[in-house]
Amino acid sequence: MSDPERARDSRPAPIWRILIVFAAAVLLWLFVYHGTPLGYDYDRFTHAARAILTTVLVVPVIVAARRLLDRRPWAGLGLPSPRTGWRNLLLGMACWLIPAAFGFALCLGFGWTEISLRASAADALQAALLLIVLVLLYEALPEELVFRGYLQRNLMTVVPAWQAVLAQAALFTLFGFLTGSATSLERLVIFFLFALVLGGFRIATGDIWAGIGFHLAFQTVAQLFGDIGGVFDVTGLDVLSVIALGGLPFSLGWMAMERLRREHLNWRALEPDPAP
Repeated sequence: MSDPERARDSRPAPIWRILIVFAAAVLLWLFVYHGTPLGYDYDRFTHAARAILTTVLVVPVIVAARRLLDRRPWAGLGLPSPRTGWRNLLLGMACWLIPAAFGFALCLGFGWTEISLRASAADALQAALLLIVLVLLYEALPEELVFRGYLQRNLMTVVPAWQAVLAQAALFTLFGFLTGSATSLERLVIFFLFALVLGGFRIATGDIWAGIGFHLAFQTVAQLFGDIGGVFDVTGLDVLSVIALGGLPFSLGWMAMERLRREHLNWRALEPDPAP
């Protein structure tokens, strides 16, 4: 940016834009969980209401931040239309689902985990389809839009890509702590590693659709086989979580993405956000 262009650029500095949007995200998620009369006990209606409310609140905030704070086109956030993003969405889902399937087979084959269906197959399918929609609206879309979309995009304008990935992962972990989703050391580590993988997906693909797909697959299956799904009885859930839900998909999923998109990875690159 030339000196005259700098003089005309009256936008807040990137660090202030990042802090404003991060604070807004924390407050919005706290409001959805604590500031509404939905209560704290889990049921499908409450889950659905929170999911819809989260997307309804978060997306306009990011639209406003991009327009009023960044004063840049929406396209820069890395969320193209589903017509062009569906391939990366499916790629991200596959990067989680294929290693996870191997992990499930490993845990079941060695007897580390036992899974039994407590409901009918139709009920299990219905629960899975519903969770896909709820996870998309409550976690995958809004969280990826905020952290790998807005925050990482602004970070990449001032620091190399690898530093932007680390910084957004730290912010995502802090977000989990402040909102009460990650208060133990184990959960904090999971949040950080998860965000590192998702940030790498953004660098590898150039948009956030692959991260949405990976996030969607992970959270849907984790909730389906946990208490939220309510259709499976699982013994050895801790082992299943470490191997099939986290360890193998996080590591092998990233290795697959890195190999498939190696030519797009430039960890030292800066990405300016020029005016239209």
